[in-house]
Amino acid sequence: MLVLLPPSETKRAGGAGAPWDAARLRLPQLAPQREAVVAALVELSRDEDAAAKVLKLSPRQRGEVAVNASLRSSPTMPAVDRYTGVLFDALDASSLDARARRWLGEHVLIHSAPFGPVGALDPLPAYRLGAGASLPGLAPLRRHWAEAVTSALGEADAHFVLDLRSEAYVALGPVPQGCASAYVRVVTTGEDGEVRALNHFNKHAKGDLVRRLAQDRPRIASRGAFLRWAKAARFAVADAENGELRLTV
Repeated sequence: MLVLLPPSETKRAGGAGAPWDAARLRLPQLAPQREAVVAALVELSRDEDAAAKVLKLSPRQRGEVAVNASLRSSPTMPAVDRYTGVLFDALDASSLDARARRWLGEHVLIHSAPFGPVGALDPLPAYRLGAGASLPGLAPLRRHWAEAVTSALGEADAHFVLDLRSEAYVALGPVPQGCASAYVRVVTTGEDGEVRALNHFNKHAKGDLVRRLAQDRPRIASRGAFLRWAKAARFAVADAENGELRLTV
């Protein structure tokens, strides 16, 4: 089983790991794409005004330009610890025991804009770049990443892929056709009976789900097996008419 997570705009500063090295990340076949984005991001950071415009930074966020400028030399930490925000706060990976964290490292990929999908325990530096940014001298990120990421996911030898990414990151590398997979959408049912997608609680529910997977460490090799585990774990997950899975909260 392979679980795909989106990243978070907010990140923890610092780290104690050695500087970033493309060779130390999962899916090493993506090294050329990673190097190209990092090079473009570092080059853009030479001009603070231009970088702030491209990255849509407010005056208070301009310090992020310096973070990107030092991307190649700054310390790293495991990706799952680098990201903060609702999903990663709910996942709370730092409080998991060694076996659960090892499961995250083996089964979870976090899809970042500059590095593509990386392993949950892969060492990442702090950075600022979202899926919708267009870096000078580089093709739009969707065109830069999509084909290479889809190919890499197809080579990952996963029996079943659980896709918890936001649609913006799915566009940066769809799961290949023919791969056993399921896209999860978090919804709620209102008093009027209408089913609605969620934002804040969407992220929290995904973090809860992945935390429980890491704690239970089930052997899941199919959509049906995931649905059976989810039912036993008291997650309200069901098939939707469009082929997605709906997680109701």
